Amino acid sequence: MTALLHAELLKLRTTRTFAVVVCTAAALSMVLVVLATVLAVDKDPQELFTNNAITYIIVLLGAIGMTGEWRHRTITGSVLAAPDRLRLLAAKATSYALAGVVLSLLVTVATMVVGTVILEIRGEATLGLGGLADVLWRNLAVAALLGPLGVAFGALIRNQIVTVVGLIALAAVLEPAVFQVAPDVGRFGPLAGAPSGVLASPDPGVLAPGVALAVLIAWAAVAFAAAALRLRHRDLV
Repeated sequence: MTALLHAELLKLRTTRTFAVVVCTAAALSMVLVVLATVLAVDKDPQELFTNNAITYIIVLLGAIGMTGEWRHRTITGSVLAAPDRLRLLAAKATSYALAGVVLSLLVTVATMVVGTVILEIRGEATLGLGGLADVLWRNLAVAALLGPLGVAFGALIRNQIVTVVGLIALAAVLEPAVFQVAPDVGRFGPLAGAPSGVLASPDPGVLAPGVALAVLIAWAAVAFAAAALRLRHRDLV
């Protein structure tokens, strides 16, 4: 398992798409927090530091990483090197969980430093160490679970374009629409509803953080189990 995990982490470090998406998301996060702190008046600092693009882009990275195995026809070689498909899927999910945590940590800390400096220069309220730590663990928890969730969706659907477009539509359109119409249902969504609860969104109707975290873990577990079952019986061509 350790060798598989090392191999998957090596793929992450050497994949051009991964590097481009991560750099773009990191730059976007920094631009957003700078604009928000410079232009916003009396905005809750906690909201500023939880709205970074890395938190949600990791689910797309997980999906791209998994579907890329079929798109680039490397899945056969991967399975030949690791015949136990469950271990292969677990290694990939773990690698994207680790990547999500590391990337979220780096971007969140960077945005916190820049945002706090700007807020102090403007003479506005900032978060203390306790508040910053609270925001940080929420961002890390969501990133750690969305990475494996993206991998699972990629293993289930396999087609990269369909998977990526479907995830974006689910997170940006379908879940918010369901939340508006039926908030008691929408707040349990895997990409917007439950993560919003973990991130302590000020929107009324979201789940409590502990409950939201449990729901997100359940989504990741169910999706992984379904993906493992499908991958086990799926042809590789």
